[in-house]
Amino acid sequence: MRIDRLLGITVYLLNRGRVSASALAERFEVSRRTIQRDMETLDQAGIPIVATFGSSGGYEILDSFRMEKQPASSSDYSLIVAALQGLFTAYPHPRLDTVLDKMIAAAGIHAAKPQLVLDFGVLREGIDVPQRLSLLERAVTEREQVDFTYCNSEGRISQRTVEPVTLLYKWYAWYIYGFCLEKQAYRYFKLLRMSGLRATGRTFTHTHEEAGLLLDQQEANDSRTYIDFRLFCKAEVKTKAMEYLNGVIEQEDENGDFILAVHVPESEHLWFGTLLALGNRIKVLEPPSLKRRLCEQAREIMQAYCNGDI
Repeated sequence: MRIDRLLGITVYLLNRGRVSASALAERFEVSRRTIQRDMETLDQAGIPIVATFGSSGGYEILDSFRMEKQPASSSDYSLIVAALQGLFTAYPHPRLDTVLDKMIAAAGIHAAKPQLVLDFGVLREGIDVPQRLSLLERAVTEREQVDFTYCNSEGRISQRTVEPVTLLYKWYAWYIYGFCLEKQAYRYFKLLRMSGLRATGRTFTHTHEEAGLLLDQQEANDSRTYIDFRLFCKAEVKTKAMEYLNGVIEQEDENGDFILAVHVPESEHLWFGTLLALGNRIKVLEPPSLKRRLCEQAREIMQAYCNGDI
């Protein structure tokens, strides 16, 4: 435990310069006397600790000292730091804070500041999602089955027992990917659709391949039904249409209006909601079945809100 604290103090000082003994004691939850002994130990180990007295005094490490045997360049570390900071906005795990400190220290004071900022704060989908993430992360690490009640995209509710293989963020949401004992197959489960999530205490009964390989196989064996459609779009919706529909522009007029070709899973709901949200600024050119579906949805909306008044 003391070795962990000594490493933590070293990294902390490398990142922050001069720090008072009381601040270090509070940070590492020990007494000031313990901090003084730790400083003596670090000095004896060859780390150049400098003690400054007075109202602005404290401990610091000489600027000439750097972590040696760096496996990457300072610019590489800059990208790593940017990625970790982005992940922290969505998943503020205490361990991430510690790892981030280590990467900043390894980069050194002359490292380039990250030019890339990733903010996934929108991923905080609910107040209990972090708790679910933490429970599932432990289950993945400890190879423990989990139980939960699941409501699928069609509103059907079922009880599931799953051997979780990995957590992933996909399609604007957090998912667990694992082996479902009821279906005897690998499945994605959206965290927001779970309720009553609990660890069972039972270990895995199956041997699973590495998560990346399983996900690649899942994509290669994608059996979902896809739909192709073409839209006429006004220029003003180009950004939203490209962002949420991810289509290919087939033709673009001088005024900016364009025709978009889209290929999406038919069972997914995001693309259809996008069509409704874009309203009369788009028009489905084909297929006729999608035109009819939009018309029917529009009629149902009018019946719900207008009551024959228009």
